[in-house]
Amino acid sequence: MMDEALRVLKEVFGYDQFRAPQDEVIRRLVGGQDVLVVMPTGGGKSLCYQLPALLRPGTAVVVSPLIALMQDQVSALSQWGIRAGCLNSALPFEELAETEQALRRGELDLLYIAPERLLQPRTLGLLTHCRLALFAIDEAHCVSQWGHDFRPEYLQLSRLAESFPGVPRIALTATADGRTQQEIVERLALADAARFIQGFDRPNIRYRIGQKDRAREQLLRFLQDEHPQDAGVVYCLSRKRVEETAAWLSEKGFNALPYHAGLPAELRAHHQHRFLTEEGLVMVATIAFGMGIDKPNVRFVAHLDLPKSVEAYYQETGRAGRDGQPADAWMVYGLQDVIFLRQMLESSQAPELQKQIERQKLEAMLGLCEITSCRRQTLLAYFGESDHQPCGNCDTCLEPVPVWDGTEAARKALSAVYRSGQRFGVNHVIDILLGQTGDKVRERGHDRLSTFGIGKELDRNEWRSVFRQLVARGYLGVDPQGHGVLHLTERCRALLRGEETLELRRDARKASTKQGRFSRGTAPQSKLDAADYALWNDLRAARKALAEEQDVPPYVIFHDATLMEMVMHRPLNDAQLRRLNGVGERKLALYGDRFLEVIEEHVRGGETQSSQAHESIALFRAGMEVTQVARQLKLSVNAIYGHLAQGIAQRELGLSEVVELPDAELRHIEETIRECEAESGGALKPVQEALGGAYEIGLLRCIKVAMDL
Repeated sequence: MMDEALRVLKEVFGYDQFRAPQDEVIRRLVGGQDVLVVMPTGGGKSLCYQLPALLRPGTAVVVSPLIALMQDQVSALSQWGIRAGCLNSALPFEELAETEQALRRGELDLLYIAPERLLQPRTLGLLTHCRLALFAIDEAHCVSQWGHDFRPEYLQLSRLAESFPGVPRIALTATADGRTQQEIVERLALADAARFIQGFDRPNIRYRIGQKDRAREQLLRFLQDEHPQDAGVVYCLSRKRVEETAAWLSEKGFNALPYHAGLPAELRAHHQHRFLTEEGLVMVATIAFGMGIDKPNVRFVAHLDLPKSVEAYYQETGRAGRDGQPADAWMVYGLQDVIFLRQMLESSQAPELQKQIERQKLEAMLGLCEITSCRRQTLLAYFGESDHQPCGNCDTCLEPVPVWDGTEAARKALSAVYRSGQRFGVNHVIDILLGQTGDKVRERGHDRLSTFGIGKELDRNEWRSVFRQLVARGYLGVDPQGHGVLHLTERCRALLRGEETLELRRDARKASTKQGRFSRGTAPQSKLDAADYALWNDLRAARKALAEEQDVPPYVIFHDATLMEMVMHRPLNDAQLRRLNGVGERKLALYGDRFLEVIEEHVRGGETQSSQAHESIALFRAGMEVTQVARQLKLSVNAIYGHLAQGIAQRELGLSEVVELPDAELRHIEETIRECEAESGGALKPVQEALGGAYEIGLLRCIKVAMDL
């Protein structure tokens, strides 16, 4: 059975091997067993049910809450030659009727359907007369009543086990801690399901959380410095802030659009379509946007406001870097974020048990923000993974946070809150500490308090940092009525009595993107030389033209990772193109000729480039060293190696003519290239770094080209 699965994987989806644990999930599901899959975004969850749908007789029914994205999913599957349809309230009657007829005739491999429509008696009756391959319950965490994406209709999906006892079910999610996993099992009647918990680490995402200080300007610097032309998502809590930020970014030259539930449905759909189909667009949105967005080359997710929980933060940041290439999760937050969320939580009408759970979730989120050790370790520990080493790819690893003994400052702050009657907000209390004699301070006699002027050793921003951390850590509470009034909590007693000390973060005086340790640009193309970058752009242009013709997002034609492989391998015929990841038989037939034309133009085309390549090869064959050829032609060494690589690709040169290395050393380089290929997307810079910088990039390219022949 798995031999057939591998054949379908290559011929339909264009991949040579499964990622763990896809093969075992598929084996269990095809064999008729129920399965629960928790796998990071970008880990390949969809394949876990799409491929079994092609191996089991009948139609696979995919339950999804994402009505707005169903048609895009259907269009993407059709590009693979997979017969798919959807049933939802957004479709006209004629399309619904056609899809139902195709379902009855057994002409669909996959059917996407919203849970509320699936559970209608008419739909259940329709399905009882159809041969069903499996049920896939996507975004299964929506069943959790305590979760941030709870959908009441998901609670009824346990009926599938009763109504269709012989049909295997697979539940999938990227966001489920141990408690939520157990809820999924119980509420969906999956007690006997095989469980595959892949873990939560997204090593390609770089996490950064900074102190908020003029947030929009901070965001602008981040985008200008690191993502000037990249696609990304900016999250804000309020609709007003979404619209203002999108308009402001547009004024600054960015292609930015707003998205929130208050916009007309047609406009939301239009903006979503543009985000999926256009390159380099920034979507400024509330949490109404994002679930199920399958755009693989989102290079950043930014938060201008604090999420309510670690789960929400993880899910939202996980929308970046689905292609496995480097991406950024960037956030700024401040004291007002903490106050606002605490007030919103305490003033809600939710039952006390739910509020208690939400308090715990917010405390965990604040802990992640204020941590001075590795953020990834803290994030993964929240989901029960406590065996990770510091990641080296978050702000606290790359630029360790300075800390200081804030015990005395904290006591002064708490005393000032207490002495002023626990009836004022942070700005008034800071005025007291700094000895500011404003009208409000004098009128209330607070200039006569013992705490008046005792905090002049810190400036206003430093005191705001102290108060933010005291509120975040629970030493100070916030008035739930919305006035920002601070009050002491039980937790502060030990600190005031001198029974404990307090270590605080020392925030940078001027927030910035701190580019020194953070490389400019995280997209894989940022590591390409000029010739490769030109080919990359031409391949993207060809993809865009085809996508517009087909009315699908560009990544549905080919992912960036596949284009990058084209750049690195430069295939010149169907057989060579077929070897690349993501090139199945249908896409090869539909688009192969167009992309081969583009590649051939670069490999053979351009009289100047072609003549230079011939001259380079001729001089090299005449006995000149690569460095000598470079000096004579006034080109870089890597450019000459690029010409030699062309010669190897066209079989004008043999690798042994270019690379004179012992066999053992050459085998070591080849093995390193293979090991790095999966993570680097074909880029050679990581290979060079793994080899200690001992070899020119151009020489490594020659070896790689020879490996691919």
